[in-house]
Amino acid sequence: MKFAPLLLTLLLISSCGTQKRKIEDNSIYEPKGEIAFTSNRNGNNDIYIMNVDGSNIRNITNNPALEYGASWSHDNKQIAAYSNRSGNTEVFLFSTDGLKITQLTNHPEQDVLPNFSPNGEQIVFMSNRNGKSRSVYLMNSDGSNVTFLTDNDLYEESPSWSPDGKQILFTRQIRDVSDTSHSADGEIFIMNKDGSNPKRPTNKKGYDSGSIFSPDGKQIAFYGASNETWDIFLMNPDGSNIKNLTDDTIECYSPAWSPDGKWIVYTAGSKNVYNLYIIHVESGEKRQLTNNEFRNEAPSWSNK
Repeated sequence: MKFAPLLLTLLLISSCGTQKRKIEDNSIYEPKGEIAFTSNRNGNNDIYIMNVDGSNIRNITNNPALEYGASWSHDNKQIAAYSNRSGNTEVFLFSTDGLKITQLTNHPEQDVLPNFSPNGEQIVFMSNRNGKSRSVYLMNSDGSNVTFLTDNDLYEESPSWSPDGKQILFTRQIRDVSDTSHSADGEIFIMNKDGSNPKRPTNKKGYDSGSIFSPDGKQIAFYGASNETWDIFLMNPDGSNIKNLTDDTIECYSPAWSPDGKWIVYTAGSKNVYNLYIIHVESGEKRQLTNNEFRNEAPSWSNK
């Protein structure tokens, strides 16, 4: 009996330690950071920023023109997006407080879908300035030294970077010349940052796009055709081990990873009503962040 108090003390210490681990695990489980996205809730497409729980939504562009496709700078102080506020579709930088605007491109053709490199020194974007079709271009983050990385007649879109900044993901439409329906099969490609050594990790039926590396570089998230709609998929960088992450009955597209790689934010909806959701990659838990009758889409997660 004289050992009972000692045993009770050890049990209490063990219990407290277990409770502490649970609390710590829960804090790690919760997402952090901010999410930028495009919404037409004010009658036109603007760039908005909100907390990861959907609170504190603010419009940082607030202009009658179109703004679309947000990408966070390395220090989270600026967002690259494209806009037609200058009369043509160009790439702009917007400070996250909405006070400073810088136009980066100035070309008669359309420049769209900018994406900051991991170190913030370069921006990859899409343009049809080659006179053929939309292709992948690269420039410095101040808009200088514009160079093309692809140059062909096939439509391309959705460029993004590998975490080490050495490779670029993008989508290329592969058309079957024997198909008279004019349908296109979108496939994911990956190439070196200088445009060399392009490879095609996907070879599945339907349109696949919006590819983006996980922060550790071990997985790629993308959206693709599934049961006559779109879902968010995961795969290895070589295209193996494809997994349907969302498996939903509504359209799911435009994935973006959280900085810790545990969550993915994406767009989901139908019939011009689209809202933003996050999904926990391991458990599959889904949370809805926006809830209105507009288009809330093209999310981008802050870098920290």
